[in-house]
Formats: sequence, structure tokens, C-alpha cells
Amino acid sequence: MSSVLEQRILPGPNVAAVRSWLPVMLGLAVMYVPTYVDLAHGLWQDETHADGPIILAVAGWLAWRQRVALVRAPSRGATLAGSAALALGLALYVIGRSQRLALFEVGSHIPVLAGAVLLFLGWRALARLWFPLVFLSFLVPLPGFVIEAITGPLKNMVSQVVESVLYGLGYPIARTGVILSIGQYQLLVADACSGLNSIYSLAALGLLYLHLAASGNVVRAALLLASIIPIALAANILRVLILILITFHLGDGAGQSFLHVFAGMTLFATALLLLLGFDALLRRLPALRGPGAPA
Repeated sequence: MSSVLEQRILPGPNVAAVRSWLPVMLGLAVMYVPTYVDLAHGLWQDETHADGPIILAVAGWLAWRQRVALVRAPSRGATLAGSAALALGLALYVIGRSQRLALFEVGSHIPVLAGAVLLFLGWRALARLWFPLVFLSFLVPLPGFVIEAITGPLKNMVSQVVESVLYGLGYPIARTGVILSIGQYQLLVADACSGLNSIYSLAALGLLYLHLAASGNVVRAALLLASIIPIALAANILRVLILILITFHLGDGAGQSFLHVFAGMTLFATALLLLLGFDALLRRLPALRGPGAPA
């Protein structure tokens, strides 16, 4: 009886397919565990990249959800394409690891994993894993010149909007560049308050939400993606407003206390609620309802 059950649950060829991946998993662990250790002691301690472990865990969970389909899939490897992708990934890893370039070292995940899947399972398997690989791209740190080019204009925009809102509410506020003066306090709109981090994180969250919702409505998906940047900016402006008001009414010590963390949590919660609220609004539009959705 037990032997019959084992054969029905996991036939012999599938056991062989699982075993064939063990050397691959061991090789990936040898390569990337030191990378994760370095990231845990470096980039992931920075607020800009603090969501790295979450991105990695979610990408792994998304891939794990496809395990049954991958094990049962016919093994028709794409040798040429897989070898090319794997060679590219290994080259990026060697350069990034030896030169301490996190962009290359972390970015090598995608071609290395894609190349391994192509070599062992082929294009159909890669098609099943396209979203985990795309989601893994949020683990890759943005180049410094990209961050600098985007952060400056975002900080100026946030400063202008915050000044206009608080001035309209009657607060004694003035602005010099990205420095806001309110009462006796001068507050610098730092890089972390530019909104770039929230845009990046919310983009990952929005893509994950769309993937799991799987409505099949391209227009709705496009509108939700287009809403990510304005929603992230609006939530970030609210965060800066809260911090300035806390500092003005409760003092500089309060602004730098746990209330600073609370303001960051407010940003994320506000962005998530706005995204879900906008999606709920889209679902009410007859032309954008998913298949089988109630009227």
C-alpha cells in the first residue's frame, strides 16, 4: 500500500528531477550565502534597501508555489540559451564579488537562475517563473547616479508641496531649497524623504498585488501601475507633513523619537490603502470588472 501511494504522489522520474536540482541548489548556496551575509551587514541596514530580505523571501515563495508544476514538467532543456544566460550571470557575479559592486553581484541572480532553469527544464519552465525573476529585480540596488538624478527633483517637489500646504493652513513656514523653516525649527528634507524609496517599494508591492489578484484585465493593471508613482508621492508628502507638525508642536526630540518610525509606518499604510482603494474604484467601473465579477 505505501509503495503504491508513493508512486502516485511522486513518480520515479520526478524524484530524479528533484535530485538533479540538489547540486544546483548547493552551488547557489555556496555562491550567494556570502552575498546575503555581506548585504545583511551592509546595504540591508540602510533604510533605502531595508526591504531586501522581504523581496528575497517573497521571490522565493513565489518560485516555491510553482514547484509541483516544475517537477511534473517535461525536461526539455534549452542548452544554448541556458549556457549563455548562465555564463553572463557568472561573469557578473565574479566581477561584482571581486570588485565589491553590489549592482553586478546582486544583479547576477537573475541570469544565473534563468540560465539554470533553461538548462534543466527549458522555456516552458522559465515562463512559469518569469514573475519571481522579475520581482527579484527589486533586490538589485539602483546605481548611485540614478539615485542622485531622481532624488534631487523629488526633494524639491516634496518641499514645495509641503510648504504650500502648511502655509495655506496658516503655519509660519518658509523654504530655502530643501530646507523648511517652521517656527524656531529648521528641517532638511533628506534623501530618505524624497519618496524614491516609497516609489520603489510600492512598485514591488503593486506588482505583487496585480500578480496575485490575476484579474486578466490589462487596462486595469495598466491603470494600477500608473497610479503607483502619484500614490507613493502623496503618501510621502503626508509623512513629511506629519514629521514637521510633530516637530513644531511637540519639539525636535519628539520628531526624532519613535514618532519618526510611526510616520514611516503611516506612509506605507497610506500608500497601501490608496492603492487598494483605487483598485476598488476601478472594479466598480463596468468596463474594468474582471471576468465573473459581481455587478
